[in-house]
Amino acid sequence: MSFDSRDFLGSVSESPGVYRMLDEHGETLYVGKARRLKARLASYFRGVLNTKTQALVGRIADIQVTVTNSETEALLLEQTLIKELRPPYNILLRDDKSYPFVFVSDRHPFPALEYKRARVRHNDGRYLGPYPSSGAVRESLSLMQKIFRIRNCEDSVFAHRTRPCLQYQIQRCSAPCVGHISEADYRRDLEHAVMCLEGRSEAVTRELSEAMEAASARLDFEEAARLRDQVQHLRQMQQRQFVDTGGGDADVFALASRPGALCISVLTVRQGRLLGARHHAPANGLDLGPEALLGDFISQFYLGQAREIPAEVITSHPVPDAELIARALGERAGKRIRLTDQVRGHRAQWRELARTNAEQQLASQLASQTQLSKRFAALREALALEDTPRRLECFDISHSHGEATVASCVVFDENGPRKSDYRRFNIEGVAAGDDYAAMRQVLTRRFKRLADGEGERPDILVVDGGKGQLNMAREVFAELGVSGVTLLGVAKGTTRKAGLETLFVETVDRSLDLDGASPALHLIQHIRDESHRFAIAGHRARRDKTRRTSTLQDIPGVGPRRRRELLRFFGGLQGVRQASREELARVPGISATLAETIHRALHG
Repeated sequence: MSFDSRDFLGSVSESPGVYRMLDEHGETLYVGKARRLKARLASYFRGVLNTKTQALVGRIADIQVTVTNSETEALLLEQTLIKELRPPYNILLRDDKSYPFVFVSDRHPFPALEYKRARVRHNDGRYLGPYPSSGAVRESLSLMQKIFRIRNCEDSVFAHRTRPCLQYQIQRCSAPCVGHISEADYRRDLEHAVMCLEGRSEAVTRELSEAMEAASARLDFEEAARLRDQVQHLRQMQQRQFVDTGGGDADVFALASRPGALCISVLTVRQGRLLGARHHAPANGLDLGPEALLGDFISQFYLGQAREIPAEVITSHPVPDAELIARALGERAGKRIRLTDQVRGHRAQWRELARTNAEQQLASQLASQTQLSKRFAALREALALEDTPRRLECFDISHSHGEATVASCVVFDENGPRKSDYRRFNIEGVAAGDDYAAMRQVLTRRFKRLADGEGERPDILVVDGGKGQLNMAREVFAELGVSGVTLLGVAKGTTRKAGLETLFVETVDRSLDLDGASPALHLIQHIRDESHRFAIAGHRARRDKTRRTSTLQDIPGVGPRRRRELLRFFGGLQGVRQASREELARVPGISATLAETIHRALHG
């Protein structure tokens, strides 16, 4: 028996609350929150839904509703239920049982800097962190031991040493176990190491520089050299740690997505110092947009798990209900939390670094051999090919109102993008904005060389633009006698949304509509998007070069002063190009003869 949404919606409250969608076996499919339950639930049965949400709605056998006093309370309850029930259509994160810290004991005269995992901090010493990963902790410990020679041995080993160990020999420890350093001097070095871990390395550098000068003044050159080495190491660390700003605690979330894959990178910044990054690839069960997906992820990241919440949360995209999430985080943390995507200065630097990390991690995911093999095999099956294709080429055209037209060719093989084979073609001699003529020119140039025995033959040629561009490719192939290459045209849907493309195989009469979750479609979207990116980059570079280099400077008789007058009179080079001979002659310092020369130089 199907779910009767009309009867159900007639009795649903308008209050804020949480809803659970159940299947026929009573298992929870999805947990959601709403400011107005009735309006939110009605949207599932009356609105236009994407494919994945339609699949969810088709499995609903019952919906259970819990009314709350406020939207904030609903958000907290939602995350509690997601953690407890782990519904398949929600974003699910692995619950970390503990977090890595740098620990300094207060129960030993010569404390070590230790790696320690803890869910909560205890009153047995200082906990520095938490760090995003164990690797970030170990890297920091190694650096501090190298600079300040802090011991890293167990207390039981320390208590039974009678002579210095190897760490002392390689200058990674000052050997407090056998009295080679006083407790006061060791404590001083330890405090400097802790200050660096807290992001106060500049203050440490100043102290060490002053101590170095004092040691030099009293002719203690050995001590001065040791302090000099510490200062140099710290300066090198500060150069690497370019995001070190001396202040600010923040977590920075950046989302990068491509068809069939997404990555959310989380950068941890404490005391203005970047501690590291972690990457997540949550399942997007309802095919949410990046803003909504990031909002759900942040809610579960903090509210679904016991994590430290910094004073500031920075996002790469504007998050829906940002104020609501910030209030809920503030209630959990017991302090005011700022959640924003609008940042400047060093915070904008953090956000861009998070974006770069997300993009790089996503590229690594897409380049994995397993993922690529799966996509190539799916494409062979979708196109009913006998063999799995080994080489795909995709062409795209980019220009600005016909200016600086550039065509791109990108190549994918079984290892992913083959960037050494990427090519750009400057398009000349075609009418401005005539993409079909531009495509004819680039395909002719590319496959004429192939017909002459130059270059490698692709198994599939992908053209972005649908029927018209596919027909153009067929004409070029017929003229050049190219065979053995499968033609594939990609036409965007009416909404131009990814996942709704129509593919034309060989002819415009043979269309193919693949499911939005198809690995074959994801491969086509990936190469299409890469071709588009590569074409735009080439077009912008060509356009900017043209605009930076005025063609006026190549005209005899037009020096710097006359060039300046022309550009000022017409408002720029484009205005000069559009001017007639008579209009050019009206410019101060431009005679009728020179106007004729300028016009002829610009128009041929």
